[in-house]
Amino acid sequence: MATSLESYVNHTVAVITQDGRMIVGILKGFDQTVNIILDESHERVFSSGSGVEQVLLGLYIIRGDNIALIGEIDDEVDAAMDLSDIRADPLNSVVY
Repeated sequence: MATSLESYVNHTVAVITQDGRMIVGILKGFDQTVNIILDESHERVFSSGSGVEQVLLGLYIIRGDNIALIGEIDDEVDAAMDLSDIRADPLNSVVY
């Protein structure tokens, strides 16, 4: 998996963690165990009653064993979305 992340370096990515968090930031680096470094990152907190809250995190490191999914985000599409209108239940933790 680590080699497939090379094309994401210096691009905006969304990371879903094992505990159900969604963290968005610019991928700055990773290692062989898929520990990743995100810059300019924020967590998107979903709620079924109100819009998406964004919590600023800044420079952030996520351990590889805590990552469930990584995907590239289209910056133009993301900027055009009104997150205050999005309603969603928070993600559940991954259960093994």
